[in-house]
Amino acid sequence: MLSCTKSTWPPRLVTVPGLHGSEGAHWQTWLERQFARSLRVEQTDWDAPNVARWAQSLRELLARERGPFVLAAHSFGCLATAHALQQASYANDVVGVLFVAPASPQKFAFAGPFEARRLGVPSILIGSETDPWMPLAGSRDLAQRFGSAFVNLGDAGHINTAAGFGPWPRSKYLIDTLVHCAAPLRFREDEFEPAQHAFV
Repeated sequence: MLSCTKSTWPPRLVTVPGLHGSEGAHWQTWLERQFARSLRVEQTDWDAPNVARWAQSLRELLARERGPFVLAAHSFGCLATAHALQQASYANDVVGVLFVAPASPQKFAFAGPFEARRLGVPSILIGSETDPWMPLAGSRDLAQRFGSAFVNLGDAGHINTAAGFGPWPRSKYLIDTLVHCAAPLRFREDEFEPAQHAFV
């Protein structure tokens, strides 16, 4: 039997901000304006990072809305996103993740346990050589543990508004890349299902 709840395309953008949220001039806010039907994860308290609670907020959003989704996470939002995606039932609707300037799990040890494990979702992780929240080697190691493609952005600070990252066309390019890479597989599944059931 064919599913009557087939996911729509293209995926919806979901931004996952870090500590204190992302203000109006932040690249995540700019990125949301580049995609129709974009969503933002909201936290009860943006000043109180908690891996499990913030991950739950993302899981609740993904469960409430119709996918598929492509995620763009920043700073502590990267840790919350990775933690949320360790729940396979939620990862099924996520076609790709852009991790930008992830916060150091060691620096945020007070925010709850975090284990960097390989994700079952295509992802790109962007690190900076001058990020005060994470050494470049730490970003590279996290990318390896996640199974993410790694990009060194060079002297880019925390890749936030203070570092000059308001409108950021490269972020849109990378989100588009994740979506385009996922599209052939999704469309093959769509085409194959009717043929498969035709022989039943």
